[in-house]
Amino acid sequence: MAVTFGIEPALARSSTSLPLGDEWVYEQKYDGFRAIAFVAADGLRLQSRGGKDLLRYFPELAFPAGDYVLDGEIVIDADGGGEAFGLLQQRIHPAASRIEKLSAQWPASYVAFDLLALAGKELLARPFSERREALETIDGLRRARLVHDPREAEPWLRETEGVIAKRLDSPYTPGKRTAMVKVKRLRTIDCVVIGFRPGVAADSVGSLILGLYEPDGTLRPVGHSSAFTAARKRSLRRELAAYETGARGSGEPSRWSSDRELEWVELRPELVVEVSYDHTSDGRIRHGTKIVRWREDKPPRECTIDQLR
Repeated sequence: MAVTFGIEPALARSSTSLPLGDEWVYEQKYDGFRAIAFVAADGLRLQSRGGKDLLRYFPELAFPAGDYVLDGEIVIDADGGGEAFGLLQQRIHPAASRIEKLSAQWPASYVAFDLLALAGKELLARPFSERREALETIDGLRRARLVHDPREAEPWLRETEGVIAKRLDSPYTPGKRTAMVKVKRLRTIDCVVIGFRPGVAADSVGSLILGLYEPDGTLRPVGHSSAFTAARKRSLRRELAAYETGARGSGEPSRWSSDRELEWVELRPELVVEVSYDHTSDGRIRHGTKIVRWREDKPPRECTIDQLR
């Protein structure tokens, strides 16, 4: 397979634990935009995971001269460690002047973790061990750190977005989940249930709206949870009825259906749930959460925003 713009990136299957054995190596999982970089004498192209051209959004990115194709991640390093995904999202903006300003204020960088072609030679069929060795020969790149001992990777499970495990003997497999395993950092947080969105079915709950207290006492929405069975969605509606304040409204239109507004029902801030989540951005949980347990033992006012920091 030729390495041309539009190639699908290799994917990782999810796991709850690191695979073990001499054939595995480990990298930190970054919180950024996956991107394949095509570097050539006549210019640079950056391809998103979905096949879009990202170059105009990251004019500050530069690569060592040469003829090669990289797989990696575009990131913005956050103060105090980690990555600032919210700042990265702001780059996807139609105004060139806005992009230029943001690129100067919060410059992005590219973390390379695989090499797909070098000097016109396609490397997809070569084992990862050889591709990684070739990647090391390109001076001036920021490369993901690679470790062979799973004990060295364990801090990443506690302090970063998680770990990517790769087989040393595996070829690069575009669009397939055969060569890599991802183990995400598991995080939990205690939230106040401040409302719910009605479900599609009559007398059901579509999702719970979760909130946390700011230092000034403001209760701010930070995310939602909708991972319930149909039966549980119906029973939740009955259980939550006693906590309704009578206030109702509508939120921002759904990004999937721009002509449909999202109705919400307010609840008294008396119920606490522990939820698990993967990512946060700008003080909000980026994706839906999963309920771990209801916390009848925890006062709602102890559910504070500092848990996200």
